[in-house]
Amino acid sequence: MTGGVYTSAGGDERTANTPDNPWPVRTVNTKIADWVHKLGQIWVEGQITQISRRPRSRVAFITLRDPAADMSVQVTCNPDLIDRAPVPLTEGSRVVMLGRPTFYTGRATLSLRVSDIRPVGIGELLARIERLRQLLAAEGLFDPRLKQPLPFLPKAVGLISGRASAAQRDVVAVATARWPSVRFEIRDATVQGPAAVPSILPLLADLDAAEHVEVIVIARGGGSVEDLLAFSNEALVRAVAGARTPVVSAIGHDIDTPILDLVADVRASTPTHAAGLVVPDAAEMRAQLDLTTLRLRRAIGDRLQRERRRLVELTSRPVLTDRTAYVRSQRIEIATMRRRGQLRIEAAITREQDRVEHLRRQARMLSPQATLDRGYALVTTPDGEVVTDQDQVDLDDLLRVRVARGDFAVRATAS
Repeated sequence: MTGGVYTSAGGDERTANTPDNPWPVRTVNTKIADWVHKLGQIWVEGQITQISRRPRSRVAFITLRDPAADMSVQVTCNPDLIDRAPVPLTEGSRVVMLGRPTFYTGRATLSLRVSDIRPVGIGELLARIERLRQLLAAEGLFDPRLKQPLPFLPKAVGLISGRASAAQRDVVAVATARWPSVRFEIRDATVQGPAAVPSILPLLADLDAAEHVEVIVIARGGGSVEDLLAFSNEALVRAVAGARTPVVSAIGHDIDTPILDLVADVRASTPTHAAGLVVPDAAEMRAQLDLTTLRLRRAIGDRLQRERRRLVELTSRPVLTDRTAYVRSQRIEIATMRRRGQLRIEAAITREQDRVEHLRRQARMLSPQATLDRGYALVTTPDGEVVTDQDQVDLDDLLRVRVARGDFAVRATAS
């Protein structure tokens, strides 16, 4: 359609489509039918959610749903195709169909006219589960570092299970026996077949949003691969991976390993095992408390005995039997230390006196007075200049002569 004009695939301009020239409903439906019928025959895979057959009718109606999305298509076929299937076709069966999309212009409805139906075998289902497992593992959804620890004693336990199922009874009964005051938020869900995932997803979101729910258990009894197929559904697995509340997977028996077991924070081998994981055993806790109390009492008793013995040892020491003995010993030690100090001080003074005397003698030997004592004299001019050369003295100059014991004046004369 270009500029309000409808153009066919061959480029021929046909009926103009404008507000003044709208198409009638029959034209719209006819054109849609033309496009749908161009698809031809196609292979489609899905899960049967409903089979409707009327007695003596030559047409059977099947609702085929996408297991990974909330989408479905209406299928029509000859009832013989259902009767000749290699395995019985029931609600929940995974199949591959060969059909031609058909658009009925009268009611504007789309259906798939099927000429071949092939059930998906167990091997193929397992292969597809394995491919999904590898994809999610590559994305890191199974990383142990993403696992959340379970609370020691949750305020409330969320439980998603089949209504009045054995799994539900086992979880509640065992958990209540272990901790009588445990509180459950139970959500009844479809746990098998094509309606399982659409049933579980909103319940999981509801419990995950509840602030008082601190752990969620998804429980179901054992079954075949087809029975547990919903718990390997990609949408459910990703929802559990994204939950902020720790999730315990308790699906089937120990040998059953749906993908939910790998992505959940904790895997329980059975619903009964899950009950033992989410709440502690009151009797066991009481026994542990009694044992701990007994050990504590023994430890305190042993400590008291050791302290009593130590106190007896301390009070039997001489320092406590004779209270003045310690004072006397300290006085003796102080007197000894004082005497040692006095001796050290006296020795130090004697050494310093000898050192001073030695320095005094050295100074005396090096002083000018010692030279004068040996008979030498010191001659100076009236200005105090020492005479060391006769050229410093003129005739009749008055000179001062200092000897060892006094000084006197002389006048220079010719030699």
